Amino acid sequence: MNAPVPESRVDRPAAPRRLGVMGGTFDPIHVGHLVAAATVLESLALDRVVFVPTGQPWQKERYSDPEHRFAMTLLGAAADRRYAVSRMEIDRRGPTYTADTMAQLRDFYGGSVTLYFIAGADAVLRLGTWHGVERLSDTTTIVAVTRPGWDINRLSPQPGWPPIRRVRMPDVDVSATDIRRRVARGLPIDGLTPPPVIRYIRDNGLYRRP
Repeated sequence: MNAPVPESRVDRPAAPRRLGVMGGTFDPIHVGHLVAAATVLESLALDRVVFVPTGQPWQKERYSDPEHRFAMTLLGAAADRRYAVSRMEIDRRGPTYTADTMAQLRDFYGGSVTLYFIAGADAVLRLGTWHGVERLSDTTTIVAVTRPGWDINRLSPQPGWPPIRRVRMPDVDVSATDIRRRVARGLPIDGLTPPPVIRYIRDNGLYRRP
């Protein structure tokens, strides 16, 4: 059975006590994801942030091949040794649910780690639609990061939900949807995602119009 957080570097970092988990399709990973991860890591004094690309996202109908998304996430996160990337959701069969991922991480690390799930304000505002959200209260603190156009103050936490912390990040108005559209139109995406990811998109012909 694959470990939830496989080592992707030569050095073997010590097990974290405060672990941030950022899930998403990462189609592709972009600077907004990286700024959010860095902001939360510093604000909450985390030891590490692990990016977990979804395998079969249950709330989306169209998405790129999981192996492409995993590769781009590895390339995007490689610049910071405090980041790791896991394929635990890609290797899991069936729809991807955050509650299952956090429970698996808790089993892997044991009770010595404090888990924080990092998500954009747009995703946290839909927390009531998350599958098994009540299960997260036993394992996880949700970290809602600000995002242009989304007012996290509209969120009304419900009984049984996990604790929620708000972290303000610098305004970075970039989205994976916009990146895909720009590539399809032949427009540059410099500055929107790290250069190794740009090269990967180009070399593999991703997001081009059919």
